[in-house]
Amino acid sequence: MASSPDPRADPRVNTRAPQSPGRLTREPNLTFRQLRGARSPGEFAAAVRRAAREIGEQVACDARYIGRVENGEIRCPNYAYERVFRYMFPGLTLTDLGFSARETVRGRGARPTSGAPLLHLTPRPADPPPHDSSHHHQNHEESDVLRRAFMTGSTATVAAVSLGLGPATAHAVQRVGEAEVSAVEEAVRRIRLLDDQHGADGLYQRAAQPLRTAYALLDASAARAATQERLHTGAGELAISVGWLAHDSGRFGEARSHYAEALATSRLAGDPGLEAHAFCNMSFLARDMGRPREAMRAAQAGERAARALGSPRLLSLLALREAGGWAGLGDRSACEESLSRAHAQFARGATDADPEWMSFFVEAELEMLQAQCWSALGDWPRAARHAQRAAALQDPHFARNLALYRAELADDLARAGAPAESAAAGQAVLDLLSQVQSTRIQSMLADTSRILAPHRASPEVAAFLERRAAVAV
Repeated sequence: MASSPDPRADPRVNTRAPQSPGRLTREPNLTFRQLRGARSPGEFAAAVRRAAREIGEQVACDARYIGRVENGEIRCPNYAYERVFRYMFPGLTLTDLGFSARETVRGRGARPTSGAPLLHLTPRPADPPPHDSSHHHQNHEESDVLRRAFMTGSTATVAAVSLGLGPATAHAVQRVGEAEVSAVEEAVRRIRLLDDQHGADGLYQRAAQPLRTAYALLDASAARAATQERLHTGAGELAISVGWLAHDSGRFGEARSHYAEALATSRLAGDPGLEAHAFCNMSFLARDMGRPREAMRAAQAGERAARALGSPRLLSLLALREAGGWAGLGDRSACEESLSRAHAQFARGATDADPEWMSFFVEAELEMLQAQCWSALGDWPRAARHAQRAAALQDPHFARNLALYRAELADDLARAGAPAESAAAGQAVLDLLSQVQSTRIQSMLADTSRILAPHRASPEVAAFLERRAAVAV
């Protein structure tokens, strides 16, 4: 990864000196903000995750984490983030990056400031113990909720997501503070990270407990109104994340319930961002359930909620959801009008107002959602062209989305009358199934196999059908 210029060479940058151990005043990290440059927080967070993968680290970096660094809330990163940042910006120390020296932030025996129990993401007991002892020295300002993404053996499947704080403990908490709210927010990030990498099937059952705990915490009294607002938003976002795991696992009824819970929470909290997110996912689910009019109306409701948020990318995604509803209704004209709005909003670029959950919405996803629209309208060749572009543009590290885009391509090619090309795309999906667990993708491959079955005389098709049948057993 290319490094940025040394900020020490720019006299305009405030490379602030390390804070004294007793100083608690928060100061913006202007140096780090300059290193981000013209990239949005979400784009910079994606660059951090890519850099982490290049050196074998796993960090759940997102736009909110970048914001916390830049506003001075995180005065010193944990050891994993430090390695990533120093890899991205060779030759710079933590203080060169605008952070406080580690020894000035906490002592050797420091612990989280809150005495309340925290929520954890932990491996199953059968998993091997973590090998990197440095992870036990997390910076208290990030909280102990940060944990590794856990995989089992060489198959790299998701092992588990669970909470150290169970329902009984949650009810025992009398005053909810920063530690508990941060734990809920971190559970959302970890679930999203694992889903991006491996799909939903291995996560859903384990992720239900964090959601129950989050809503139990809502019944406890919060210390401040701002804390309560964050907890409502965090619990709502967690409901959406768990709903998506149910959705991608084919549990549509459970997904619908979770999304409705998130929508109710958004209304209670008066949070238009959470409301727009809930409607966005409800639209997606309605389309998959064969309810295109409901999908269209939910997307329109999401657009109304999102108008005041100042995020063109969010409006673009909601316009694409609306287009999917119109396509399901067979209204080509209305679909094309929605796609035109989606392109216009997307072209305005990323902004700081983009919600952190939208980090997945890049050009590859834009192409994929268009492919689905044209597929629903029966224009298979056009759908295949968009699916091909989606697969070509997708970051290969996000195995789940890459498998999804290739599965869409295989299906569109099969329906477009290109069986050999479809089989090749299907083989590429099968290559990823050791990393991805998604009922959705398996279902798409099953549909493609049925379409290709009459073309079994083709060697390419026969090889794909045989291999897919072995995987499906």
